[in-house]
Amino acid sequence: MINVIGLGYIGLPTALMFAKHGIKVVGTDYNSQLVNSLKQGELTFEEKGLEELFQSAIEGGIEFSTEYQKSAMYIVAVPTPYMKDSKKLDQKYLISAVTGILDVCNKGAIIIIESTISPGSIDKHIRPLIEDKGLVIGQDIHLVHAPERIIPGNMIYELEHNSRTIGADSVEIAEKVKGLYASFCKSEIILTDIRSAEMSKVVENTFRDINIAFANELARIAHSEGMDVYEIIRIANHHPRVNILQPGPGVGGHCIPVDPWFLVGDYPELTNLIHTARKTNDDMPNHVFNRIREIMREHNISDISKVGLYGLAYKEDVDDVRESPSLQLLEKMEEASILGVKSFDPFVKEKLVEGQVLGFEEFVNDVEVIVVMVGHQHLKENLELIKTKHILDTKNITAFENAYHL
Repeated sequence: MINVIGLGYIGLPTALMFAKHGIKVVGTDYNSQLVNSLKQGELTFEEKGLEELFQSAIEGGIEFSTEYQKSAMYIVAVPTPYMKDSKKLDQKYLISAVTGILDVCNKGAIIIIESTISPGSIDKHIRPLIEDKGLVIGQDIHLVHAPERIIPGNMIYELEHNSRTIGADSVEIAEKVKGLYASFCKSEIILTDIRSAEMSKVVENTFRDINIAFANELARIAHSEGMDVYEIIRIANHHPRVNILQPGPGVGGHCIPVDPWFLVGDYPELTNLIHTARKTNDDMPNHVFNRIREIMREHNISDISKVGLYGLAYKEDVDDVRESPSLQLLEKMEEASILGVKSFDPFVKEKLVEGQVLGFEEFVNDVEVIVVMVGHQHLKENLELIKTKHILDTKNITAFENAYHL
């Protein structure tokens, strides 16, 4: 039996996938409302293919609880944010989860940490916690790091088809955990040591953050010179060894805008490039705000309530708002006492911010300037409804001649 700790965007699909493939699973989360919803057969977020996976897992006998279970195998998928001041990993959720496991686990239990953590976190935070309880690592408890590698919007496919990394102290334990994940993972499963597994996951997301920052700098340079950044990137990417990503209004989600800070926090003297990339991407909502003001001045619009942000999620076709550039932009505007901006997102059903409109038609009718913050398929199918507006297209999904870009 596996006890999966944390039933959010990573833990829940992972627990369901194991249960679908015949493994007994109990999913545990401290949020009783979430657990009760799952017990009643109600999913807590939307994701392509998740409903079907949920039904298969229920048929496979999955259970949900707020209590840690007595087991020989645990998967930890709890949040791992960074501390704003120091940029270091905030390990409180991780430590709480491992502490809860140690209170109930069988001798010889395997604790698999899927949460993304800074390199060396298991050595610095988890091993001492276990040793302080008089337990012997490698005998009483086995530690493994198997970092998650899926993205909202394509989670189910990526769970099955992305390669996985298993970091462990011993080959024997690594092979045992590999066999577990091989029950559903159709791609390569790589075995390594724990610290290499920790570092590899952080490096993957840091690489993408730096590439995005480069694209965003290009966008700002191109804007200052009246050039088309998308044409420049298109041409440059014809080079066989060049692959520049697309610029955007900022970087959201739980991985790319978070993981690089772990390296900056732990190695401040060695991460100048990484730190600069993070600052560049974090500043993009400010750039969007400056572009909004330019457009308003050009068209003699003084009422900020005539501006509408399309998209509150952090990426296309999901309801995930973690580290959303739109929410970052609204927060910056609120700090400057600039209030009244409208917003709309077809995937975000709950009202999260002031000025959020729940109907698309009402949203379009209320504004003169539409800022495309997310390129949902919904908007691509309704572009004709906004073509008469002043459009700041930060995602390059429109072909209107009068549309503005980053």
